[in-house]
Amino acid sequence: MNQLKVNQQQTIVALHQQGWSQRRIAREFGVDRKTVRRYLAGTNGSKSPSNPRTGVLALGGSGPDSLCEPWKEVIEAALKTGLSLQRIHQDLQREHQFAGSYDSVWRFARRLTAVLELPFRRMEVEPGAELQVDFGQGAWVVDEQGKRKRPHLFRAVLGHSRKAYSEAVWRQTTETFLRCLENAFRFFGGVTRTTVIDNLRAAVTRADWFDPELNPKLEEFCRHYGTVILPCKPVTPRHKGKVEAGVKYGQNNALKGRQFASLAAQNQFLAEWENQVADQRIHGPTKQQVKRIFLEVEKTRLLPLPASLFPVFEEAPRTVHQDGYIEVQKAYYSVPPEYVGRKVWARWESRLVRIFNQRREQIALHTRAEPGKFATDQAHIHSHKRVLVERGADWLLDRARLIGPHSGTWAEQMYKTRGPQTLRVLRGLLALAEKHPVAQLEAASRQAVE
Repeated sequence: MNQLKVNQQQTIVALHQQGWSQRRIAREFGVDRKTVRRYLAGTNGSKSPSNPRTGVLALGGSGPDSLCEPWKEVIEAALKTGLSLQRIHQDLQREHQFAGSYDSVWRFARRLTAVLELPFRRMEVEPGAELQVDFGQGAWVVDEQGKRKRPHLFRAVLGHSRKAYSEAVWRQTTETFLRCLENAFRFFGGVTRTTVIDNLRAAVTRADWFDPELNPKLEEFCRHYGTVILPCKPVTPRHKGKVEAGVKYGQNNALKGRQFASLAAQNQFLAEWENQVADQRIHGPTKQQVKRIFLEVEKTRLLPLPASLFPVFEEAPRTVHQDGYIEVQKAYYSVPPEYVGRKVWARWESRLVRIFNQRREQIALHTRAEPGKFATDQAHIHSHKRVLVERGADWLLDRARLIGPHSGTWAEQMYKTRGPQTLRVLRGLLALAEKHPVAQLEAASRQAVE
């Protein structure tokens, strides 16, 4: 059975008392609704406390007077600073000659936490400092045949003025997310210094509060636009509360009870709604009109837009083949020889193919080749193979003539007949000259010529 910590249990009860539904609480904590229901049932005394040494408990009554009562203010202050119960017990023993047990501290703290619920801190930001983005559900799209499909609603909210951009899209892919984010920056006419996002798979490959791993394409997008991505803490939507509220506002005020004949029609409506309704409202916490505070204060504080749009490209990992090439869209591209057998990262668009190592350093650049063709940078040919390739047919023919007149004649006629395909054959002839007597090669070449 999953057990939640003391503060989580207390928060569940407090949120329920504030009118939160069990579904919403479960979504906030990332747990099953049955788990929420079980702890809410415990507030009625149907659950007995679990082992206090686990730090997990079920809420109960206030209980009898405690040995901790004289030190109530000390314990409250310690709890507010985030000290563990073990640390509090140790400090009481050392500093106040406390004679009670750890369990008595645990029981007393259990009762205190019911009234020590700390409020969330509201974070206001400077103009141009932050953009918060998130997805929700859009309105139904119903085509001429009556088929219903529900898109996603992308919404981006500026942290200072609360001006927002909305767009309905069918998918939450990395490419879609980047285009929505780019459309938002272009709509605002500038770029914020930071962008707060949820840990959606299209943007974050590994969610971590301290060291998240971003999608490489998103990192490239950030460099292009000069913004910094800040994923919020996993399962903590309040860290982007402005856009959480903004998505709900868009859903309830703009889209609720409506349906559209196409995705384009929904986006046209959203654009008009942002201009005529959302921009004109007086925002509750700021007591300012959204449009006025954006135009007069925030817009001029945004970073300038780059000259070009973010390029459309695809990318994927590749393993370098033993011949020193990787395959992209059925064409082959060379890499430096030291990467043979290793993983690299390929990025391609309509004209170019770029290849990066695992540190995201570019190690090769090619123009796009047709399927089945090879694109080779001569610098990528290993030194012991480069001699034969770079010296070409003339050098090979000269070496064949040095074996003898018949070998030279045979080589010349072979090259004249079969062209560049003969180069490998000529290298084979020179290899034979290192293993067999010249007389035997001359005799064989004379017979072949005749």
